[in-house]
Amino acid sequence: MEQILIRPVLTEKATASAEGANRYTFVVDKKANKVQIKKAVEAAYKVNVENVRTMIAPAKRIVRYTKAGMMEGRKPSVKKAVIEACIVTGKQIGRAHV
Repeated sequence: MEQILIRPVLTEKATASAEGANRYTFVVDKKANKVQIKKAVEAAYKVNVENVRTMIAPAKRIVRYTKAGMMEGRKPSVKKAVIEACIVTGKQIGRAHV
């Protein structure tokens, strides 16, 4: 598996969780398991990962009404991982290091 961590999730909820409880959310490869995700985060950010929780967000159907008519499509399903990390002071996980 070449790339396990795809990108961090930068939403209000994820940012508040990161600031308050040291929980960081990433979009990860669908085939990755919790052990692989833990090793990837520890290698990329040099932190100790305490807990990994994963979820798969289902695909969604998108419909837009335009002048040309109704446009249909779909968003793909994604796997997210919520990482609880023990951060040493001065280190940071986030978009500055991604």
